[in-house]
Amino acid sequence: MRISNAILRGVPGAYLLQSGYGKLGMDAQAAEGLKQFAATGVPQFAEWDSKTFATFIAGSELAVGAALVTPFVSKRLAGAGLLAFSAGLLTMYFRNSEMTKDDGIRPSEQGISLSKDFFMAAIGAGLMVQK
Repeated sequence: MRISNAILRGVPGAYLLQSGYGKLGMDAQAAEGLKQFAATGVPQFAEWDSKTFATFIAGSELAVGAALVTPFVSKRLAGAGLLAFSAGLLTMYFRNSEMTKDDGIRPSEQGISLSKDFFMAAIGAGLMVQK
């Protein structure tokens, strides 16, 4: 693995591992809030049980993060996972008018926390197309 790939994989991988680990054992109120927020991007999540949803999100973040930091997982597979996960997060950004300014693209104050997902999507795409 080249150092450039290690950096591109390591930074978002570590971020997702930390984020997923932090969601393990999430209390019911926090899980419900996270689920409702996620439902702004994927309305079907509103039908899920809050505990099941929190476990799903934590597991998803841990799985994608682990794939990114594991050297024997191909860069294309790890990149595809990161791109798919980021695309899911970006649905919340684009489907929630409070996240963007009036132009529907630039982040509002509330949208800054989700705008980092553009960087993760770009890293995922970059890993997929690298030779």
